[in-house]
Amino acid sequence: MLNLSISKSQTHQILLPNCNPFFFGRRNASFAGNPKFKSVRKHENVRVGRGSSTIKAVQTSAEKSTTTTTSATVVITVQQTVGGALTHLGLSRGLDDIGDVLGRTLLVELVAAELDPHTGSEKPKIKAYAHKKDKDGDETHYESNFNVPEDFGEVGAITIENEHHKEMFVESIVIDGVYGGPINVTCNSWIHSKFDNKEPRVFFVDKSYLPSNTPSGLKIYREKELQILRGDGTGERKTFERIYDYDVYNDLGDPDSSEDLARPVLGGQEHPYPRRCRTGRARTKTDPLSESRNGNVYVPRDEAFSEVKQMQFSAKTIYSVLHSLVPSIETSIIDSDLGFPHFTAIETLFNEGVELPKQKSTGFLANIIPRLVKAITDVEKNVLLFETPQLYERDRFSWFRDEEFARQTLAGINPCRIELVTEWPLKSKLDPAVYGPAESAITTELVEKEIGGFTTVKKALEEKKLFVLDYHDLFIPYVKKVREIKGTTLYGSRTLFFLMPSGTLRPLAIELTRPQIDGKPQWKEVFQPCWDATGVWLWRLAKAHVLAHDSGFHQLVSHW
Repeated sequence: MLNLSISKSQTHQILLPNCNPFFFGRRNASFAGNPKFKSVRKHENVRVGRGSSTIKAVQTSAEKSTTTTTSATVVITVQQTVGGALTHLGLSRGLDDIGDVLGRTLLVELVAAELDPHTGSEKPKIKAYAHKKDKDGDETHYESNFNVPEDFGEVGAITIENEHHKEMFVESIVIDGVYGGPINVTCNSWIHSKFDNKEPRVFFVDKSYLPSNTPSGLKIYREKELQILRGDGTGERKTFERIYDYDVYNDLGDPDSSEDLARPVLGGQEHPYPRRCRTGRARTKTDPLSESRNGNVYVPRDEAFSEVKQMQFSAKTIYSVLHSLVPSIETSIIDSDLGFPHFTAIETLFNEGVELPKQKSTGFLANIIPRLVKAITDVEKNVLLFETPQLYERDRFSWFRDEEFARQTLAGINPCRIELVTEWPLKSKLDPAVYGPAESAITTELVEKEIGGFTTVKKALEEKKLFVLDYHDLFIPYVKKVREIKGTTLYGSRTLFFLMPSGTLRPLAIELTRPQIDGKPQWKEVFQPCWDATGVWLWRLAKAHVLAHDSGFHQLVSHW
């Protein structure tokens, strides 16, 4: 609890009037009304309550009162949401503003990393309220001051109770003035209101431990946090919850409205996937296996779309944007059947843009155009500009380079497809009678032309330095169907990489394959880095095919 600390050691009597509890301001504390204090003390005067000294949070046990303490400060950064005040109106807003003025926005507790070595129990948490300190753009900073006993040890976690009636998005916490400080706590998470859930949120410091090495004082908090995230499989989920509990797809239909809207349950013991987040809604009256629908789809709070993304992905927004932009893009950029005639035509999307038709409100475009595009308004016209990718903005030719191509296999959109080569030579598992010979055209001789100065294929396999991005067997069965679409082509691909001593990957060869189609025999060719002009561009185009395969697989298989 919070306690008034008096610096002198002996007091015979302190008389306090019967009055309301004192209010906390930003830095000082005062009593409601105007009470008078009398203190009976020999030879000395003591002032309590209305002085200028700061009220601090201290532990109240008699044993701890003589312990040396150090001053610590906690700064909490809260990100203001896009909706801002518009999403928080009415009586609760007024109450929250009063709480901010009185310095009672967030109740903060410091948790010791280790248990008390003498008792084996948890060390008393140190608590204090955080007050609103300042605001910088969309960020608001809240500060809390503590007196931390010298034997408190290292801070392992911090708990926060949100005294507001609305949730808050906490970006980060910095704890300064404690052992091992300053200590950073990365949050990037929503904190529910105590009026929705009285349980405070716990955040652990930015320090990773193996389970066996978890500090003794944090184990119970880690276990409790895991229980919260798992849930217990009961109850209906609420929007502020963070529970990752799963269920079969049993809400695809609406049998209570019509028999025609009944849908089977997807998933179960025999086929556990696909799965969705469990909602716990009531069962339908017509089908006890199906769950009723109320228009809301539960996802854990931190996984939900931000307000910006939600706005951009709403059906009405997408329709409005496309209705306005598609005709302009079709007529302003190029014939949709031709593609881009040259590479510089792509750059015009970033630096020249596309002129748009006049809009009644320029704010319409500025507010709801998806993040990938932006509108610039000048005196005479609206111009649509696509957002320039950061990498392209720094280096226009980065996508040409082998280093960037290899980097994107690990740091790109689909980093889970690259595999260690465990068998050599590479070979397809598809039926040769249907798709042609199974042997890869990437031979030992071709590979050793690239790595001859380092090692041999045999040694590279033994040292686990050869990796493959294999889209051969996955795409070959669809090549014929895709090629039937006008202006479209597809190959199966294999890309071989070598792990360099620097720890980076280097592409050695790309094999593109077209299976036997319409009486034509199988075609396959290997492309490698080279120096002649034609070979350089063929190598670049081969890399473009691989990147198309990578992104296509990500969207259709990994993601969808």
